[in-house]
Amino acid sequence: MELRDLPSVDELARGAGDPLAVDAARAVLDRAREEIRAGADPGDLAARLHDELAGARQPRLRRVLNATGVVVHTNLGRAPLAEEAVARVVDAASGYSNLEYDLEDGARGSRQDHLAAILRRLTGAEAALVVNNNAAAVLLALAALAEGRDVVVSRGELIEIGDGFRIPDVLARSGARLVEVGTTNRTRAVDYERAIGPETAVLLRVHQSNFRVVGFEERPRLEEVAAVARRHGLPVVDDLGSGHVSASNKLLLGQEEPTVRESLAAGADLVCFSGDKLLGGPQTGIVLGRAELIERLRRHPLQRALRIDKLSLAALEGTLLLHLEAPERIPVLRTLAQERDTVRMRAERLAAATGGEVEETVGRVGGGALPLAELPSFACAIEESLAAPLRAGEPPVVGVVRDGRLLLDCLTLTDEDADEAAAAIHAARDV
Repeated sequence: MELRDLPSVDELARGAGDPLAVDAARAVLDRAREEIRAGADPGDLAARLHDELAGARQPRLRRVLNATGVVVHTNLGRAPLAEEAVARVVDAASGYSNLEYDLEDGARGSRQDHLAAILRRLTGAEAALVVNNNAAAVLLALAALAEGRDVVVSRGELIEIGDGFRIPDVLARSGARLVEVGTTNRTRAVDYERAIGPETAVLLRVHQSNFRVVGFEERPRLEEVAAVARRHGLPVVDDLGSGHVSASNKLLLGQEEPTVRESLAAGADLVCFSGDKLLGGPQTGIVLGRAELIERLRRHPLQRALRIDKLSLAALEGTLLLHLEAPERIPVLRTLAQERDTVRMRAERLAAATGGEVEETVGRVGGGALPLAELPSFACAIEESLAAPLRAGEPPVVGVVRDGRLLLDCLTLTDEDADEAAAAIHAARDV
């Protein structure tokens, strides 16, 4: 085919009977011209138009089967929601709601009122406020309490996590000034004491998230930092990062991370944490603590820009109710609580269905939580060449390429997911 043989955009689009056909035809013809100039045959243009139209209507945000072994996988959407949480989202999205309306008084209400009582019950906090993510929670807390003044932070807590998120940058955007104390590996309570001056507004503790300093290291307990703060009449803001809210979660996850209740009891005046990590809910940032400080955050101008939307609020409420009534129904906690033999048998079934091999692996919590924790797991190992076709399938399957094979870790696959993965593998091999 030569350039002069190509149809016009209108000619190619005319038979499709599709409102998107003109733009799709233009894209098809642009690529065809490039191919002809490169000496290639563009092939069946009508078929390519059909594929272009199908691709234009395919959702860009799609459900994925997580076969990586990372439970709270940031790139794959972190925590899957429980059925009860999804049902609440559907209910809130399908019509009007009392998002900011007080049904009892018949007057304007606050979206924050829907979650305050259950968060107080779960954590013992005096008051609560919810925004759109934990970075926003920290930003709002610092802006409301320390704008134009000093915030004291240990050098060992000036972290960077995914996508270039850095604590010093968030602090700078809040309008507060950073005062670093201690060293990368050793900070003591006396370092905070010596750094306090007339312009100090907050002592900030930051969860080390996705790393740990081991060996010659020292970090004061929160109780020690809180004691320093009380002597000077200053608030302590504790950024817990992942955060979890109940003792039952702690039994699942070990003793490395404090619960929100423990942080408050240790002397934190405000505690910030994520809703979409160990809590197992939607992307949100939760701030709990002293009522007068929460009220300062609520009244700050940034609060409106950072506030939670109605769908996330509905999902979070559903998740929090499960923490009270049936935490085992929250997918993240259910996955973390799996027996080793359960995962092994799932891997064996997947391997038997696909001709793969079972390989012992190690899973991770993910999302910056418990970075040293190793979760015993098993994977189905298949040929590496299937990695790209499986990602392109429906649903996409994302595994881990290692040592020339594709590992489908069954820690993060449910039994139903494993069945879908098996079907996807057969489809990929048949292409």
